[in-house]
Amino acid sequence: MKLILRWLLLAAALVIVSMLMAPYVQVDSFVTALWAALVLGLLNTLVRPLLVLLTLPVTLLTLGLFLFVINALMFWLAAQLFTGFVVAGFWAALLGSLIYSACGVLIDAAMEKLFN
Repeated sequence: MKLILRWLLLAAALVIVSMLMAPYVQVDSFVTALWAALVLGLLNTLVRPLLVLLTLPVTLLTLGLFLFVINALMFWLAAQLFTGFVVAGFWAALLGSLIYSACGVLIDAAMEKLFN
């Protein structure tokens, strides 16, 4: 139940990102947002740790700022897998991933209070 609710809320957050960044990030429908949120979750679970490990020297040199680039790449990669989810470029992916991550933090905090 908790996982499905989080998935639905993250899909809604993706729709919010597309509303805030209308010409640069576009999501055609809520169903597309559901699939994109699922793929983003899978990419962040499976691919992101490998990228973080491989880019550890660069991440340390930039004092962790390179993690924002990795997040943007995950956001952009998820958009490449769907025709209904479009990200215009790197800067749009960077800002979109920041907004999406902020929404994710708020969702996690709300769910923590709701389920505990």
